[in-house]
Amino acid sequence: MGSYSELLKTRGVARIIAAQLTARFPSGMLSLAFLLHVEQQTGSYGAAGLVLAATSIGQAVAGPFTSRLMGRFGMRPVLITTLVICVTAIVAIGVLPLTVPLYMVIGLVAGLSTPPIQPAVRTIYPKMVNSRQITPLYSLDASAQEIIWVVGPVVTTFVSTQVGTVWGILLAALLMVVGGAWFISSPELGRVRIPRSKQRFGTVLGRPAVLLATIVGFLLIGACAAIEAGVVAVFGHDGSEAGIVLAIFSVGSLAGGLFLGHVPIGPWSTARRMLIVFAGTALAAFVMDFWWLSITLFIAGIGIAPALAVLFSIVSASVKFSDTAEAYGWVGTGQLIGAALGSALAGFLIDGYGAQGAFWAATALAAVGVLAAVLGRPWHPDLRGRDASPIPDTEPVPLQPS
Repeated sequence: MGSYSELLKTRGVARIIAAQLTARFPSGMLSLAFLLHVEQQTGSYGAAGLVLAATSIGQAVAGPFTSRLMGRFGMRPVLITTLVICVTAIVAIGVLPLTVPLYMVIGLVAGLSTPPIQPAVRTIYPKMVNSRQITPLYSLDASAQEIIWVVGPVVTTFVSTQVGTVWGILLAALLMVVGGAWFISSPELGRVRIPRSKQRFGTVLGRPAVLLATIVGFLLIGACAAIEAGVVAVFGHDGSEAGIVLAIFSVGSLAGGLFLGHVPIGPWSTARRMLIVFAGTALAAFVMDFWWLSITLFIAGIGIAPALAVLFSIVSASVKFSDTAEAYGWVGTGQLIGAALGSALAGFLIDGYGAQGAFWAATALAAVGVLAAVLGRPWHPDLRGRDASPIPDTEPVPLQPS
């Protein structure tokens, strides 16, 4: 805890964490808000899953591209443009009477225009702290973002069930505007300039550590998305139980991130953390009961933030600074494709087999995640005794004739 306190006293760190968390807070609201709203309008979890899948696919396609654009045009112009388009699309989903295909199209637009705040802030972090603090900062960030998943589902469930699903979506849009404006106005966005990458688009994905982080993140977030859909299906939207269980799930992740954040990162680190997620998820699939799901999903959550912190660290330590934004964009793309797959798969299994089907899907995705981490161990950087700073960009210095 002492090192976290030291981090938060470092100039700008607490402010930039708070700003980006506020800007990304709607991420913890929109999936559930869209799920509740579209299911209410159409009467089908499968249709709602398709809309979530379209939104996630849009985010996945845009992630690496908009992240790379920040190196060409600057962070602020890219973030402002995407913020305006994304908020407009989100509001349209909430207030317009739409068919399922139109919900999917506008969801795709919202996904394509999602502001690349996460790649931006993770590119800024190494320039704000010394090399010794980078890995703890990623752990703190991964843990702090669980506030999004603790509070977001509870707020969304309460507003959507007690006031209306339209208001749940509009509240998320308002928070995106407020948080986005705060983050964009942060002085760090003016102080840190992402160098223009000299590599072709997509080349960074060929780095083994980036590819490993993308694959494991895809499976991890896919499992989480399936769990979220399953919990909502178990309890419906007539009460607050779904939001509470999802909040407990995220509290487990928050606790895991804080207490495991200083464990040295070795080749087996990702596999061990994914094993925790798999164990809790597999246990959850046995009984669809409030207390059982609360306990088992708390266990599963313990592995999530620590796994994400490891993935962020191995990416940072494996790429040049000019490629960090795009690398994180690809990792985010993997996670969002996982969310699309997990949501869609869970939706159809819920329609066919009931809520338990979603937990079967989540367990399978988590199991494959453990296997991927084990098989990818040779690609996994050993950061024990090393820092996670990006590789410096260097250029040849012309010699002056004597």
